[in-house]
Amino acid sequence: MIEAKTRAWWRATAALCLGSFLVFINLYVPQPLLPGLKEAYGVSTLMVSLLMSVSTLSLALALLVFGPLSDAIGREAIMRITLFLAGCFSLALAFAPTFETLLLLRLLQGFVLGGLPAVAIAWMGDEFDKPALLSAVGLYIGANTLGGISGRIVGGGAAELGGPTAAFLSVGAMTVVGCVVFWRLLPTSQAFTPKRFQLRHAIGDLIGHLRTPVLLAAYCLGGINFLIFINQYSYITFRLASEPYQLAASSLGLIFLTYLGGTFGSTVSGRLAERFSPAGCISAGIIILMFGTAVTLADSLMLIVVGLTINAFGFFLAHSLASSWVGRYAQGARGSASSLYLVFYYLGASVGGFWLEPFWRWGEWQGIAVGSWLLLGVTLGIGIGMWCFERRSRQVGH
Repeated sequence: MIEAKTRAWWRATAALCLGSFLVFINLYVPQPLLPGLKEAYGVSTLMVSLLMSVSTLSLALALLVFGPLSDAIGREAIMRITLFLAGCFSLALAFAPTFETLLLLRLLQGFVLGGLPAVAIAWMGDEFDKPALLSAVGLYIGANTLGGISGRIVGGGAAELGGPTAAFLSVGAMTVVGCVVFWRLLPTSQAFTPKRFQLRHAIGDLIGHLRTPVLLAAYCLGGINFLIFINQYSYITFRLASEPYQLAASSLGLIFLTYLGGTFGSTVSGRLAERFSPAGCISAGIIILMFGTAVTLADSLMLIVVGLTINAFGFFLAHSLASSWVGRYAQGARGSASSLYLVFYYLGASVGGFWLEPFWRWGEWQGIAVGSWLLLGVTLGIGIGMWCFERRSRQVGH
């Protein structure tokens, strides 16, 4: 097993962080372009938001394929091939002639983007000892945030110069080059034990995970939190593109620098979990997310940015620890257990527009805040339940 802070740990963690960065730069590049695409194609806010929803939906479905498949054939080939194909799809998006073509390409791209997230944490679970896993997951999810930030900033900045075509070309080229580095850095697995793929057993593993309350709680918590968090960013672009702010695409891309709060939250999550209760920290993250949403109700652009930064810190603190929670409590078939967490996670993102759109039509951003708090109250209850389970487990262990 690879121990924390060794040379092998740094190399493997760097490879997976790079892969994570490339996945999320591709996934989120359209987000700052949504207001402009809405006007260009004459579609509704809900319709243009499908550019994000269809990719997260197909990504979620892909996890059901790649997670169990990786338990049978290994993780490295899946991560390498799907990452390269994701870059190719971004290049193809640059030349899409119609909105319908954009949607179809995003649907296909979302599927291949699911390859690395489906198996990366399972790869770490196979190769790293437990302290190394906890630290690596925090850094890996921190790379998620940096990829998300970069996708929006590169997308918004390139679109300002050359429209959506330039945005997709820039990200596609970055991904193809990054793939070469990823392929060279990623070590060959030493601890993986293949399990013959049988559809019946794969379905049985998934059902077994869903029947495990301690895992199901983390799945629901991660999915609902992400439903709120990521779709808040979609609707904030509509708010800030209109009066009195009227921000251009490049400025909307810079709004996503608030994700740096999430980078910090995910990187400190491991240290906080070692000092305090992991489930207690998850609950604290949700409370922070609720507070940040309240701050965004201010009219001041500066306070809106502060509120989004607080949101990112709270969300990624909770997400990092919920993700590692699955790695700790899954009994066998870790690939399918981790992928199932991400299935819930991205399914939440894909349906979030349908939940929040009525609140937007009712009260615009104030409505979004109300819709957010309703569901965050549910996840806070789940987090408290996880904390109670954790306390009981420690008492039994003593």
